[in-house]
Amino acid sequence: MRVVFMGTPDFAVPSLEALADAHDVALVLTRPDAVRGRGRALVPSPVKARALELGLPVLEAGRVTPEVMVALRDARPDVICVAAYGCILPDEVLGLAPGGCVNVHASLLPRWRGAAPIQRAILAGDELTGVSIMRIGHGVDTGAYCAQAATGVAGKSTAELTAELARMGAELLVDVLPSVLDGSAAWTEQDEALVTHAAKVGKAEMLLDPEDTAERNLARVLASGDTAPARCSVAGRGVRVCAAAAGDGDVPAGSVLVSRGRAWLGCSDGSIEVVRVKPDGKREMEASAWAAGLRGDGIAWGRA
Repeated sequence: MRVVFMGTPDFAVPSLEALADAHDVALVLTRPDAVRGRGRALVPSPVKARALELGLPVLEAGRVTPEVMVALRDARPDVICVAAYGCILPDEVLGLAPGGCVNVHASLLPRWRGAAPIQRAILAGDELTGVSIMRIGHGVDTGAYCAQAATGVAGKSTAELTAELARMGAELLVDVLPSVLDGSAAWTEQDEALVTHAAKVGKAEMLLDPEDTAERNLARVLASGDTAPARCSVAGRGVRVCAAAAGDGDVPAGSVLVSRGRAWLGCSDGSIEVVRVKPDGKREMEASAWAAGLRGDGIAWGRA
C-alpha cells in the first residue's frame, strides 16, 4: 500500500517506523526545522530526522500550499496517515487518497479532543486513556473512529505516557489500515454529549500550591513539560519539580520537611516528596543534593 505520512514530534515517530516497515511510504510531510535550545540553532523535527535515516522522501511545510498539493498528487497515495502533524488539512487533501486521511489521536475519543490530551488526562486524574484511529474531518478531532486501545494513567508522567501511547498508536494504525482501504472498517461516530476539550496547558495551571491537595500537586508534576513545567518557590527561590512521589507523612501546608537527604512539601491534606528538581539558574539534580542546601527550621514553600 502506498502511504503519505504527515507528522512532526516524537509521538509520531513510531507510526512512521511501523508504516515504513509494513508499507511503501511514498512521501513524508513534516513541519519545517525550528529554532531550539540555547544555541538558537535550526533543528529538524523528530519525524524529519527519522525519515531521512530511513531513506524516505521528506517535504517540509507549515501549511498546504499549491506546491505541496502537487507533491501529494505525485505521491499517488492509497491512504494518508497523520500523527500530530500540526496543520489543518484542506478538503482537497482529505479527498485525495482512496482510503482518505486517518489520524492517530492520543485519547479515547470523544474524551479529550484538542491540543493536550495526554496532559489533560493526567491532570484530571483519569483512570484510563488511550489512542484512537480516526478519520480527519473539518472540526478539531471530530471525526469517526474505527479502533481504540486503552492503558492506565496512574503514576505515569507525560513523557512516559506519550511514549507508551505512541507505540500503541503505531501498532493499531498498521493493524487497521487494510480494513480502512478495503472499506471493511467499522466506523463509530463520536457522541457529542461525552466530548471534553483538551486545551493547551498554561504555565499558571502548573504552579504547585500548598493550599491544594497532595494528589493535585502530584498530578501537576506528572503532567509537567518544558513549555509548562511544575514550579514552586522554596525558601524564596524558584524551583522546577521534575519528579515527585506521594508523601508518607503529614507536613503542615506550606512547610518543608528536610530529613536525611529527603524533602517533603506540605499540602492541604498531606505531602509530596520531591525526587528531582531544577532550581532556577542551575542544572537538574536529585532531591538529595538540593535538600543539602536547605538549612534551618521553618522553611516555607508556595506558588512561584
